[in-house]
Amino acid sequence: MDSSQNDQKTALRFITCGSVDDGKSTLIGRLLVDSRAVLQDQLAGVQRKGPDGNTVDLALLTDGLTAEREQGITIDVAYRYFATARRKFIIGDAPGHEQYTRNMVTAASSADAAVVLVDATKLDWRDPALQLLPQTRRHALLVSLLRVPSVVFAINKLDAVADPKLAFDHIAAALRSFAGAARIALQAVVPISALEGWNVALRAAHEGGAAWCGYEGLSLLEILERLPSAGFDATQPFALAVQWVEKLAEKQPAGTDTSQGRRVFWGRVAAGGVQPGQQVTVMPGGQTARVAQVLDHARQPRAILAGRSAGIVLDREIDVSRGDWLLAHEPEGDDFEAAADPGRTTLHGTVAWMDDEPLVAGRVYWALHGHRWVKARVRRIVHRLDVNTLAEEQADELAPNAIGHVELALQQPLAARPYAQSRSMGSLVLVDTASNRTSGALLVR
Repeated sequence: MDSSQNDQKTALRFITCGSVDDGKSTLIGRLLVDSRAVLQDQLAGVQRKGPDGNTVDLALLTDGLTAEREQGITIDVAYRYFATARRKFIIGDAPGHEQYTRNMVTAASSADAAVVLVDATKLDWRDPALQLLPQTRRHALLVSLLRVPSVVFAINKLDAVADPKLAFDHIAAALRSFAGAARIALQAVVPISALEGWNVALRAAHEGGAAWCGYEGLSLLEILERLPSAGFDATQPFALAVQWVEKLAEKQPAGTDTSQGRRVFWGRVAAGGVQPGQQVTVMPGGQTARVAQVLDHARQPRAILAGRSAGIVLDREIDVSRGDWLLAHEPEGDDFEAAADPGRTTLHGTVAWMDDEPLVAGRVYWALHGHRWVKARVRRIVHRLDVNTLAEEQADELAPNAIGHVELALQQPLAARPYAQSRSMGSLVLVDTASNRTSGALLVR
């Protein structure tokens, strides 16, 4: 079985994002309805009376909070599930408002793909050199920075413009130019009407079979059915963040090896795989040992691959605590940004700032890496990224929802790898020490 067939057997996690009122919730509602994932009583519950009788408000299928329904906006990420004959899907409906960017970042961090919606009616689509909305640029940059493997631009509401083909041509050209300059992993640019259902699940055509907007490619759903799943870093060296340390009792279940270590280190394998006999290093401590036994979630001995939970028994007793990492032993050196050497406690990273208070040099935050909390001081702000020009600018602070490059001084060393190599080992969350608010997401450079 080839990789494409394997991908289609794996559920695709994707998010919809973009500016406010671009039609993200309506698009998801359309996908749910056209894939027959909505029951009749659910459809009846989202009907509204209009001048021409009852109409279905598709956005209400995902906007579940009372505040969302009252204001007509998306506040929190709403996850929905549906399936076609080819594939299963997990959708995250991300908010478009700037003040809820933190929720969008949370959804994108675990997504295989992102559908960035662009509202054609908000742009000067007659201008070949039109400017994209800042929030469209911001969300596209964020999903790129978060290493979302596949990005699809969906130009929505083309049914509401006078010349859909001209609008699609000009907007698509602007999107491709922006994606090329920002090095975004662009998979497709597709014209749609989420409200009418054109080119969403089925390909749209004019009378006589002519292509709608001159577009002769796949529908949005057909594109999603063919996208690869990111999965876990199975090709990378073994890595596991210790979440729980279990002290073995005198009487153990059959099959548990107690001849060596007296503790089981539980966690999810973030990269690679683990099996008995493998040599591992505990980071940031630096001690080495061999794996005596590997247990699955049912406490049965077996080798474990990335994405699954494992319990590891080592061949000798060494100091391992919650928050430590068990990593494949690399005797020739490693590429950790911060290793066991207490002097190497500096991290450089790209930060998406989500706090209402600006980020300034000198502030101290809690940094969460895996399951370890350490204090982190902002040593300096290297630059701020202009989301309109993509230029790196000098800055003394980062305003809410800004993106920039910062340098952190850590109170304790962390076993961090560049985010480009490992999502799990290259990401940190910055938390305000006083309010416990999530302040920023940092990607190790």
